Amino acid sequence: MWHNLGIADISRAMADGRLSAASLTQHFLDRIGKLNRAGPQLNAVREVNPQALDIARRLDDERRAGQMRGLLHGIPVLLKDNIATSDGMACTAGSLALADLQPRQDAELVRRLRAAGAVILGKCNMTEFADYLADIMPSEFSSAGGVVRHPHGKRYDRGGGSSVGPACAVAAGLCVAAIGSETQNSIQTPASQSGVVGIKPTVGLVSRAGVVPLAISQDTAGPLARSVADAALLLSALAGVDLGDSLTLSAAPYIHADYARFLDPHALHGARIGVPRQVYFGRPGQEATEAVIEDAIATLRTAGAIIVDPADVPTAHEVARLRSSVFAREFKAGLNAFLAGQGDQAPVKTLADIIAFNAAHPEQCLKYGQLLAENANRSGGLDDAAYHADRLRDLTLTRALGIDAVCRQYGLDALVTPGGAAAKLTGKAGYPAVTVPAGFSNDGDPVGLSFIGPAFSEPRLIALAHAFEQARGALAALPDGL
Repeated sequence: MWHNLGIADISRAMADGRLSAASLTQHFLDRIGKLNRAGPQLNAVREVNPQALDIARRLDDERRAGQMRGLLHGIPVLLKDNIATSDGMACTAGSLALADLQPRQDAELVRRLRAAGAVILGKCNMTEFADYLADIMPSEFSSAGGVVRHPHGKRYDRGGGSSVGPACAVAAGLCVAAIGSETQNSIQTPASQSGVVGIKPTVGLVSRAGVVPLAISQDTAGPLARSVADAALLLSALAGVDLGDSLTLSAAPYIHADYARFLDPHALHGARIGVPRQVYFGRPGQEATEAVIEDAIATLRTAGAIIVDPADVPTAHEVARLRSSVFAREFKAGLNAFLAGQGDQAPVKTLADIIAFNAAHPEQCLKYGQLLAENANRSGGLDDAAYHADRLRDLTLTRALGIDAVCRQYGLDALVTPGGAAAKLTGKAGYPAVTVPAGFSNDGDPVGLSFIGPAFSEPRLIALAHAFEQARGALAALPDGL
């Protein structure tokens, strides 16, 4: 069936007249009906786009008229629920307090997806406020969407990253691909735990405009898909300069129009891959996961990679111990600015209003408390010297003295770690990571391998991840029963 195919195969079927965008969209709407609320009740999709079929039919009309937009023409894509759309869907960021927020304007990345021909299929559940409401909240939960159930019968427990809905939806075949976001952990770990591919781009490669922020200096959206090739095609549509996000102007020299051209099944031949053992390996309770990663490293070596082991990040222990004010301060400032930008569409105006709303609806909203939000609301502003000192320390330890240093010391093309094990390092640096399925543990848990590199090294990371994917066996099968 169509949910087992990648974008290139689906596009060929459309070009041959064997499939239309409308019938493909209906196929996924039917699967959402069968698996999301009924059947295993995955609850990955919070809301279906009421305009999805109309959009698909218009794209079919364009195809018949010879007006093709590219390989994404007619491809159904789901969005994480912190990404604004102007089609009547709410943008809740997982919060019941924002259940009535219907933005008037698309996020820039949504505008780019539409221009590329994607069908915005709906919005996916996510950890509430990207896991910055309560410090004990499991990743599977939000007051707006409830509990996301793992497609492999596991759990998205505490610390599993907030893009759980998009990752689950891709793994279960509820869409061709999805867009998640990561500040620190939220694409890499859900991708790893769900058995799908995730690309966390360099911060600035993809516009942040119209995405509910957590920590704006670290936030980035990125694709989740069932193959590196599909993720690369999505990244091609997402990446670009946006005057509404000045950081993308700095990224302009490094943005590529077609990331799929870097797919190279032979990229591992002679590639220097570092294994940062300190901190990111040998973690208590991760023995079954790391056994899969050791097999993956052996696959890299067999495919021709030069494995530098160990290639430790000099500041790994210092980064692990970091306690920074950046998240709290940026969450408060960024969320208040986002809500102000929504004008009279916003049902609440500030983080303080959200905290008050939650307190007035404790049964729905305070199952795990709101300690992180309360602490953020008490934090100072972004003009405080302590904030700038913390941000400078974060960057220095993770960039110049961290990822850049180890890659330069050993002449590395990339580092590899289990799933999101180094997400704090890559998050604070704002550096890219490509996570690809590596296999299953003896416990039946999906395990992902993350390829990490310096700023704007997406082309090389995509090539290496694709070569690894081909070496271990391409497109992952859907979970049993789905």
